[in-house]
Amino acid sequence: MATIAFIGLGNMGGPMAGNLAKAGETVRGFDLAKANLDAAMANGVAAVSSIADAVNGAEIVVTMLPAGPQSRAVYDAVIPVAEKGALLIDCSTIDVDSARAITTKASAAGFEMVDAPVSGGTVGAANATLTFMVGGGDAAFARAQPILSKMGKTIVHAGGPGNGQA
Repeated sequence: MATIAFIGLGNMGGPMAGNLAKAGETVRGFDLAKANLDAAMANGVAAVSSIADAVNGAEIVVTMLPAGPQSRAVYDAVIPVAEKGALLIDCSTIDVDSARAITTKASAAGFEMVDAPVSGGTVGAANATLTFMVGGGDAAFARAQPILSKMGKTIVHAGGPGNGQA
């Protein structure tokens, strides 16, 4: 089992993080909204007060954010403090340019990363039946697949960075 930082615990991220916790993973979650933190705690997620607290010691960082600007800002905060060798997984549905820019920064800092937007809505998030379209290198995809399978039923490798979004 892994220690997972989960950033973005809203309508989609909260249930996704809860499914990871139910699957036996240690999940530390961060969100700007206290109500989202409280709901995630009820599902086994340990709420923390900052991105740095979530990421500290985590082997995997998962994000579920509203749009490209938020993903860019969060990864600008994550990359400098993430553990060496951590796998970065952005499940947000964002623009292709943002996904590729974030992956380029992560790669330059020595991290493997995938963009893995989802289909299936809040019901799929709650029931761990999401479909993931994953962009990233083969090694990063192989590392991400076991984690994604705890949140969804169908995981499709769509090719290189940004191709999950495309």
